[in-house]
Amino acid sequence: MSTLNGRAVAGAHFRAFPFPVFALYPAPTYRDAVSSNNTSSIQAWSPQEAEDYYGFRRWGANHFTVDNSGCLCVHPMGDQRQIRILDIIEEAAQMGITPPFTIRVQDMLRQRVIQLNEAFCAAIRDEGYDGRYRGVFPTKVNQLREVVEEILDAGEKYDFGLEAGSKPELIIALALLENKNALLICNGYKDDEYIRLALLGRRLGKQTIIVIEQLSEIDAIIRLSKEMGVEPHIGLRVKLTTTGEGKWAESTGENAKFGLSASGIVSAVRKLQNARMSEALRLVHFHIGSQVPNISTIKKAVTEAAHYYCELARLGFPMGMLDVGGGLGVDYDGSRSNYESSMNYSMEVYARDIIANVKTVCEQHGVETPDIISESGRALVAPHSILIFEAVDRISREVEDATPLRGKLQPIGEQMKDIYKNKSHLDSLERFHDAKQKKEEANSLFNLGYLHLDERAEVDRLFWLICREIRNKLPAIGEIPDELAELEKLLAEQYVCNFSVFQSLLDHWALDQLFPIAPIHRLNEKPTVPATLVDITCDSDGKVSAFIDLEDIKSTLNLHPLQAHKHYYLGAFLVGAYQDIMGDLHNLFGRVSEAHVFLEDDEEDGFYIEETINGSTTDRILGMIQYDADDLCRMLKRQIDRATRADEVRPREGVAMLEMYEKLIRSKTYLVPAAPDDKRRRGSRKSAGK
Repeated sequence: MSTLNGRAVAGAHFRAFPFPVFALYPAPTYRDAVSSNNTSSIQAWSPQEAEDYYGFRRWGANHFTVDNSGCLCVHPMGDQRQIRILDIIEEAAQMGITPPFTIRVQDMLRQRVIQLNEAFCAAIRDEGYDGRYRGVFPTKVNQLREVVEEILDAGEKYDFGLEAGSKPELIIALALLENKNALLICNGYKDDEYIRLALLGRRLGKQTIIVIEQLSEIDAIIRLSKEMGVEPHIGLRVKLTTTGEGKWAESTGENAKFGLSASGIVSAVRKLQNARMSEALRLVHFHIGSQVPNISTIKKAVTEAAHYYCELARLGFPMGMLDVGGGLGVDYDGSRSNYESSMNYSMEVYARDIIANVKTVCEQHGVETPDIISESGRALVAPHSILIFEAVDRISREVEDATPLRGKLQPIGEQMKDIYKNKSHLDSLERFHDAKQKKEEANSLFNLGYLHLDERAEVDRLFWLICREIRNKLPAIGEIPDELAELEKLLAEQYVCNFSVFQSLLDHWALDQLFPIAPIHRLNEKPTVPATLVDITCDSDGKVSAFIDLEDIKSTLNLHPLQAHKHYYLGAFLVGAYQDIMGDLHNLFGRVSEAHVFLEDDEEDGFYIEETINGSTTDRILGMIQYDADDLCRMLKRQIDRATRADEVRPREGVAMLEMYEKLIRSKTYLVPAAPDDKRRRGSRKSAGK
């Protein structure tokens, strides 16, 4: 196996454990039997037990429940109306979409937009606040057209706008945002072309505000606005001394990448005054980081920014708006704590604390309260997206169907057998140490040529049986030693799943972001297999080995035994923020397909798939890296022709080879597991799309 920068980039999906003994089972869809497929050992499980273990009600609020058949249901509007996710999978299959694919629950997206706006409306009403809320969606969180259009449609009555942080995003926003009462906030580094685009929006009557991130941008805005004869609306992004918390804390504070210090603000306003453009300054902006877990951090930042706002108003600038940026979190683990993957506040508390603190500071300064803008992206789009993928194989730590060697073993094998039978009645820790020592001795003997392969395999088999016995007895031990506590992780199965972490869960790999993951069916059966997940890339980092827990992070997730000729579907939830856009082309898998789901208004539990989008095909991905599919086909044809002329390949065989190659180069990039023996159960007319 070759490595690049210390990271394995080729070969099997095997993590480097201290004792590298693994047995790879063939994919269950191609086996006549799977040893773990023992229906007599299935234990019944209640919906409540499933919901408690996987945390559906904790991180999913009122949006996920388990029905009596063991299927996970999504409640898009948080009410009694529900959709079985398995029905969506079956309906999508009839439309040519199979896992891995993304389900976009569009009603949930709309509901989040409404909830955010209503939270601020309620806070303004309850606090007697004179300003209004004017939210914008930061397009960098998810630029996909169907997402942005759905948000704008849902926020139309609230005059909900957009934020752009680059020229391409601004081009999107200028075209899609037709509501002239909605704001268009322009952030990010700006060249002349970016500023011209923003001023074009002003020329068309849009509520475009250019936020100054660096002092050098002021001169360009003054010059270009005079050249185009357009009066700009300008905002100043301030660097707060308050720092954020969580994974993005270092992007805030006085060393932040963007924003102006106090001295920079003074210089900026003097430039505006000298250019006789004081009327252009309308907004103060700050950003305290993404996914802020602690409401206290938000309150401190809002209070500090409000003082900046009041000071600028005192200097005579018209102002009128305070942009509190992003930061509104998502409770990924359901703990409602200030842990980095959670948040210790609700959307309603977030809105109320912002309104109350701004009002207090403005009253202190005798300044009229501003309109409040927030750039909440993650909280809006994360919940609506579910990644569906299938477990197609498993990697085990032991060979369950291996038969013991007959006859007398070499001394090392007999010694390991004695430890297995525990003839000396050792305690668990001492037994583990002895077994570990004998296994290491067996490895050395094998490497020196003194131990045959079958004898080495028998020592390995006994070692893992000993470890499993010790692991099973751990619950009866009061205080578990650290070495034995690691057995759960060492013995965990690895479920091979048909997706790419680097494409669909990039933040898990890059930032250790936790995402809820759970089966979407068989939830009326107790999950008995501690497992981690590995994807189908050739990179050993393509794995999920950290899972949400109420009080900590789990290294394994209990799943169900794979069954022969039956699909086993899993879902990764809350993946609608950044994952769609930031996924890469590692191993050239590309984007997965999508199904956009809406509730059926005239039926209680009905739904329909409004649209499907096919994922990346091989020829399209190849074109992105300068390969032409037709050229590749011609190149292979030349090789086949040469082989045919040399009588190495029969003509008919050569034609079949080329046809297969041409077919696959136009097909999807992900695995195509064999269909189960039993026919797919069609969803009822009540719950199926039309």
